[in-house]
Amino acid sequence: MDRVASLLGFAQRSGQLASGAEGVGAALRKGKAKCLIIAYDCSQNTLEKYTAMAARCRVPYYRYSSKVGLGQAIGKAPRSVLAVLDSGFARAIASELDR
Repeated sequence: MDRVASLLGFAQRSGQLASGAEGVGAALRKGKAKCLIIAYDCSQNTLEKYTAMAARCRVPYYRYSSKVGLGQAIGKAPRSVLAVLDSGFARAIASELDR
């Protein structure tokens, strides 16, 4: 498992991650999301919806892994999108994905 998946797992276990359409949407609306992680294999509709929401809320987003990979990283069923709620986790994930 790579470092990003480990960080996502830690964020999940510490309650600093929202997943699924409802959780991510709520985190964005409430201003709690620090970054979004969107699966490479999500639908075009999902991609457009969440990139637009991220832009409106001025939240950076990253494409990472598959839906299955995102789900495995956080110990859940496949997920298309995750919202990181902690700025420390968000910075660490961003630094890994910006390499």
